[in-house]
Amino acid sequence: MKFLFQVKKLSDKTKARNGLLKTDHGTIETPIFMPVGTLGSVKAVNQDDLKDKVKAQIILGNTYHLYLRPGNEIMQEAGGLHKFMGWDRPILTDSGGYQIFSLSDIRELREEGAEFQSHLDGSKHLFTPENVVDTQRILGSDIMMILDECPPYPAEYDYVENSMKLTHRWAERGRKQFEETKSLYGHEQLQFGIVQGGTFKDLRKESSEFMASLDFEGLAIGGLSVGEPTDIMYEIADFNTDHLPKDKPRYLMGVGTPGNLLQCVALGIDMFDCVMPTRNARNGMLFTRNGTINIRNAKWKHHHKPLDIDFPSEICQRYNMSYVHHLFRNDEILGLELASKHNLTFYLWLMETIRERVKSDTFSEWYPGMMKTVERRI
Repeated sequence: MKFLFQVKKLSDKTKARNGLLKTDHGTIETPIFMPVGTLGSVKAVNQDDLKDKVKAQIILGNTYHLYLRPGNEIMQEAGGLHKFMGWDRPILTDSGGYQIFSLSDIRELREEGAEFQSHLDGSKHLFTPENVVDTQRILGSDIMMILDECPPYPAEYDYVENSMKLTHRWAERGRKQFEETKSLYGHEQLQFGIVQGGTFKDLRKESSEFMASLDFEGLAIGGLSVGEPTDIMYEIADFNTDHLPKDKPRYLMGVGTPGNLLQCVALGIDMFDCVMPTRNARNGMLFTRNGTINIRNAKWKHHHKPLDIDFPSEICQRYNMSYVHHLFRNDEILGLELASKHNLTFYLWLMETIRERVKSDTFSEWYPGMMKTVERRI
């Protein structure tokens, strides 16, 4: 398999790094944030706007949800997820492990795999390390994730250790299935392993070394952002990047706020995803270069100016805040669309700015102040 990840620049005083991850649907410059398109759609944002306005390099889809609906048969008929949704840039698909974790009351874990009840109709399904690879072959994503178990927080040491070892056994089977099968649509696919171990550093080290031994094309840090305090998340992410290969991309799953992204880039993370920019947008929260605002608040009713005329989003350049406030107060769909595009534009702008700061050796001085700014409520 042809695969190339290059670290182009290291930060002068932090572990931040700028790199290039090559896929057959395009080269991704890291650090990068991946908008979440769970069902083959980033909510309230069409594909043209994702490319031209948000400037997304890569998006994320979800194997669990796409397996249930529309299903593997229709997806294969369509020629894979890229053609199905009209997206010609890279796609990463999560294996569904986190969704199964969230279905703790209606799933059963065993050596074979994870049996769960559909949240749609209650029907029973079994995900195994092998058939999750097969489903992601049908999806045709550029990067597929292995099936893993994500332990909750808090959890006892013995539970987390047993869970980690199950993930390791599943990883071996998933890697074997990946190596013994081929892409269905003529482009190469990559596979990432997932490091587990909860908040226990000895388990994190063991899992990092084990996943590295399977020679995945990239490695993810799983099992964080599941309820643990933010300082513990940072501590474990920092520890984990010290024990991951330097020549492989590092993906912190499910994170997070703009401040989280800044801090975790400083800790050596290359890739992120989170529903926060679009989910919070639909609730009226806008992320800006000066902090966060709630557009539903009455203070914006008489604000007849754009938010930030120099920022490249429609809310900032074209529409007055009083108008966007009006849209939200009246449940107009356009409000959700504008807010979602704005927040994603902000996230991708932040990542681009991070990359430029790393390249110019100014990241370490800049990011602490920027963290305080973006976490401020206006």
